[in-house]
Amino acid sequence: MPDMSSAVLLPRHQLLSWFSECERKVGFSTFEISVPSLPPGIVINDPANLEHLLKNNDIFIKGDFFKLRSWDLFVFIKDTQKSLDAAALASTQIDLQKTFLELTTRVMGKVAYDLDMTESMPFSKAFDFASGAIGDRFQNPFWKIKEFFFGNVLRKAVKEVKCFGASIVSAAIQRRTNHQGPTKKAMTDEQSIPQTNLVDALLDNIADHHIVADAAVNYLSAGRDTTAQSLTWTFYCLIRNPAVADRIRSEVHERSLCANREPDLSFPAVQPTSSPFTMAVFNESLRLYPPVPVELKECTAETIFPDGTFLPRGTVVMWAPWAMGRSKSIWGDDADNFRPTRWLDRSSQQLITKSAFEFPVFNGGPRACLGRKMAEMLAVYVIGSLLWDYEFTDLDCASVDNPGAPTERRSQNSLTLPMEGGLLVRVRRRNLA
Repeated sequence: MPDMSSAVLLPRHQLLSWFSECERKVGFSTFEISVPSLPPGIVINDPANLEHLLKNNDIFIKGDFFKLRSWDLFVFIKDTQKSLDAAALASTQIDLQKTFLELTTRVMGKVAYDLDMTESMPFSKAFDFASGAIGDRFQNPFWKIKEFFFGNVLRKAVKEVKCFGASIVSAAIQRRTNHQGPTKKAMTDEQSIPQTNLVDALLDNIADHHIVADAAVNYLSAGRDTTAQSLTWTFYCLIRNPAVADRIRSEVHERSLCANREPDLSFPAVQPTSSPFTMAVFNESLRLYPPVPVELKECTAETIFPDGTFLPRGTVVMWAPWAMGRSKSIWGDDADNFRPTRWLDRSSQQLITKSAFEFPVFNGGPRACLGRKMAEMLAVYVIGSLLWDYEFTDLDCASVDNPGAPTERRSQNSLTLPMEGGLLVRVRRRNLA
């Protein structure tokens, strides 16, 4: 059986490779893990076992093991295009990861909290540092000792994050007070429909403002970081596969309702069913680069998995979407290859779906991601818009005209999957005349 006692100390990108290697060796078989400072645990790769876990939400929870380590924690596309235009005009490099993070921060700030937020806020840097440091807790058995001597920076970062969450709640309370007190149906001047946002909904249903503040930060992280990182890895794949980028441009052109050069990016057009190939590209990127590459739960009661594995209470269960996305048992012999057409029906060329237990990027069962549709629509919109107007060259990769054999990029240590060093590119405006 695979030995995780030494693997847990590996750098993050090597640990993810270790999960993939184990899956290649044992397939769908469940195997035990034994690591100092961790409770007894197993790793699962079988979609049937993952379905059992995700559907039994009352048995499998984050648990004390997770909580002990992690408790501390569309108009905007025009501004994104302005940044790209400036970089193209000046022939300077731009970090797409940072650009996408700015975009998703502004979108989430407006949609969820009715606030004008930017990536450059102190909260953003504090959260990124805290996420990396907390991610280290899951790999370092001696994290308590390390933080006892060197944890001051982390404590300051966590304080900054919590203060930001509290400020979101305070701003919402003040706004509600200014509009004649809290209400679940605050009407706009122009419409007679309920107008609310996430933080309002939380305040309407949760009395403890500290819990609301923590939930607000969690939702912000879930929507901001993972979407920005997914877009970063998607454009990384597109730069390495220029023919795929050209096919997306063709899809945008073909679905346009008018004969001019403007793409159709209306609401019907950005549905996954209306842009099947673009959505297939996004799914394929998520398969290879899942924004949460490793997950775990703690078993609160005795249970038996479909493969016969018995779990006593307190067992930790791990699964790696990173490894499952590269499983040849699920995806075939070309599982390591970027091939978006695997997501299209051969005859109709329409999008096909995989179960949440084979493709667990958005979780499943009662824990299915609430923001999935929003993330998919934003992705189709951003991918189509930017590819229509721009061409990109990765500074650490080959150009579109000479793909070559670029070096594989890797992730930095974090709870999610940010690209180490960002995605530095040069931008060129396409000549659409």
